[in-house]
Amino acid sequence: MAARDGAVNARRASLCQLRDLIITAPEPLRSELRPLTRGRLLKRLAAVRPARHASVELCGTLLALRSLARRIEQLTAEERDLETEIATLARELAPQLLNEPGVGPLAAGQLLLSWSHPGRVRSEAAFARLAGCVPIPASSGQTIRYRLDRGGNRQLNCALHRIAVTQGRVHPPARAYLERKQNEGKSRREAIRCLKRQLARTVYTTLKTESALT
Repeated sequence: MAARDGAVNARRASLCQLRDLIITAPEPLRSELRPLTRGRLLKRLAAVRPARHASVELCGTLLALRSLARRIEQLTAEERDLETEIATLARELAPQLLNEPGVGPLAAGQLLLSWSHPGRVRSEAAFARLAGCVPIPASSGQTIRYRLDRGGNRQLNCALHRIAVTQGRVHPPARAYLERKQNEGKSRREAIRCLKRQLARTVYTTLKTESALT
């Protein structure tokens, strides 16, 4: 997961650098590149031949753009390879986890990484605490509220959040749960937090069951 995240972050940084270079590129190159989609832009720049241009400024800009485009293509290929490896390992280690609605290979990989091994997390409450999705009371007077927990493993929290949001869109039981919580007076964000807490319990139970079967 760390290697894949590193490739993603490096690709994003390179894309930002590419965008900045295009903004400052000389005309008419800037006008030529701006309308292109990302895929066509990378293909165009990766195959460019800077030496064919007499202008030193244009040649230097094209060299930098070509280098960045090729690096982005390399990082994209590396990211896809790592995602394939993660998906293979997730299916091997926790096939039932992937059967849960909204749980994709990357989310499953993060859940497995945070779970680590049987015995590391003693209970589903401890797993929820590790994920930073335990409701923290923040009531005032007759108003009962629970605030966001900013502790715990943020990567695990992010994985649960993505699953919760996905379930809220496509999984009828999760949608009904969110609607019920909102009808009780909770905001959409608070309802999502409640769903994340339920997901932490479900994920913990699934991982514990699968570890007992291996």
